[in-house]
Amino acid sequence: MEGFERRELHLSIPVAPDMEIAATAQVTALGEWLDMGRDKIDEMKMAVVEACINAFEHSHTPDRRVELDFVADEDDGRLFLQIAVLDGGRGFDPAKIPLPDLAAKLKSDRKRGWGLKIIESLMDDVKIESNDRGTRILMRKYR
Repeated sequence: MEGFERRELHLSIPVAPDMEIAATAQVTALGEWLDMGRDKIDEMKMAVVEACINAFEHSHTPDRRVELDFVADEDDGRLFLQIAVLDGGRGFDPAKIPLPDLAAKLKSDRKRGWGLKIIESLMDDVKIESNDRGTRILMRKYR
């Protein structure tokens, strides 16, 4: 993209119902600016919703906030949107998260537990860093 200029945005949202939707507005704006297709924008929005809901439900962050960093940039001429979702919670070991059992989930009243797998299936690159000071999910989608 001739004359491309990197864009960055930071958003801090409270752990509260429907606040993840505020984050999706930023995804839409930056995705449209990058001229990404509607399908890619929708995939990124769903990944952000899942990451935020996971942080809301599992992090137990003492400040009751989730931080999001959005970066529209290019790498070797490939445009991308990178999104980091950070919480200051208790952390977890991603290697110890079991794969969801499809048959059991379909029979269960509780259908949750698919968030990380959904995020990984929707985004091009996903990295999870977690320790006793919190979790950072770094997601990237190329145009």
